[in-house]
Amino acid sequence: MSTLWTFEALVQATGGRPLGQASGPITGISIDTRTLNPGDAFFAIEGERFDGHSFATAAMAAGASVLIVAEAKLPALGRLAVPMVVVPDVLGALEDLGRAARLRSRAKVVAVTGSVGKTSTKNMMRQAFSACGSVHAADRSFNNHWGVPLTLARMPADCDYAIFEIGMNHPDEIRPLVKMVRPHIAVVTLVAAAHLGFFNSVEEIAHAKGEIFEGLVKGGAALINRDDAHWDTLARLAEEAGVKTIAGFGAHEKADIRLTHVECGPQSSTFAIEIDGEATEVRLGAPGRHMVQNALATLGAVHLAQADMQKAAMALGSFDAEAGRGARHRLMLDGGAFTLIDESFNANPASMAAAFDLLKRAEPEAGGRRIAVLGDMAELGEHAEKLHAGLAGMVTDAGTELVFLAGREMKALAAALPEGLPVEHREATDDLRALVLAAVKPGDAVMIKSSKSIGFNKLVDAILKTYPGAATGD
Repeated sequence: MSTLWTFEALVQATGGRPLGQASGPITGISIDTRTLNPGDAFFAIEGERFDGHSFATAAMAAGASVLIVAEAKLPALGRLAVPMVVVPDVLGALEDLGRAARLRSRAKVVAVTGSVGKTSTKNMMRQAFSACGSVHAADRSFNNHWGVPLTLARMPADCDYAIFEIGMNHPDEIRPLVKMVRPHIAVVTLVAAAHLGFFNSVEEIAHAKGEIFEGLVKGGAALINRDDAHWDTLARLAEEAGVKTIAGFGAHEKADIRLTHVECGPQSSTFAIEIDGEATEVRLGAPGRHMVQNALATLGAVHLAQADMQKAAMALGSFDAEAGRGARHRLMLDGGAFTLIDESFNANPASMAAAFDLLKRAEPEAGGRRIAVLGDMAELGEHAEKLHAGLAGMVTDAGTELVFLAGREMKALAAALPEGLPVEHREATDDLRALVLAAVKPGDAVMIKSSKSIGFNKLVDAILKTYPGAATGD
């Protein structure tokens, strides 16, 4: 493993008090002993459920090269045979290390936010930019108050490009994070009714997303969805933040990264874009019109970063949707196979529409059905009943023939669905497991979608454990 930080540089960046001296290089940064690798520096963050200081011994046993601990916790730690850096606040020290990483980096930095599509766009960008140089991006959705500084602190000094995902569910959450990241390009994928329970309107959500423009470096660019109903608001917020370069992506005739043609298939999509009068044909490995929109944002960022467009576009041909965000599984059962579409990571009205587009484009085989397995959309507040009932049109438009629902809020959808459509509703996710496992038949296309808190990933896991994967080409 290459050196990420020296002990001296870490001490200087965090302003901490060293106890002992690390004997080797620091090769990584960890806040979780379950994933800690030998050589990592372990930051003992105190979270809502766990205090990292309680795992100091486990971190040492796992091979941590140094522990970063809080001064107030030091007496309770006792004598540990590992170097430590003592700081007033561990999360604050991680933030300081992240700022130091950003200060030493010469990478082109991209920050991505939006109500939907953040993680998929970040992952697409990682793949596209990797065809043009070395890239740093988090493997998971590390987009909050600890995930962003952690991703920054892990950034190698010599990478060419760095991609950061920035999330929020309240106002004033993006602002401090983007000021740490200091991107050259700030991207807003789409503004929609996610976390609406914490806002008075979607317009307020747009203003919160617009905080991302405040952290742009001088001369940086804003990249905004030109098809978004909140384009005018976002463009104005970018202008008010002093941004001179504001580019739009989408099918809109005024888009700078303009979609001119698209064909969405059940397994992949092909599309054409035009930038500055130059056309580019693209094949995207993942299906779905929403994924094409994410690809437009990706290629827009490549253009603004002055990276190689042709190499980036070719790299998207092998992009696959990940678990919980559209991943597809071909599974075997007696008599044939069926398709599972895993959209279990999160849900709001906009992402539900995208998921039902995937189900509609899925092609059940002879005798197969389109089956929707849906859980509550969280954090919608007083709008929850109306927005859940409003999914009924999506269900029928997709040609769904069987519906399974879980969660209290999904009662509204159950009541809104037309008579004659088979529907099973249960309060708890676990109560659906046996029903879904027993219902699937050869030729079916099954789409599973819910907010993460509903725990539908367990339902996906149960299906994957019950039914083996079909052989390639089956």
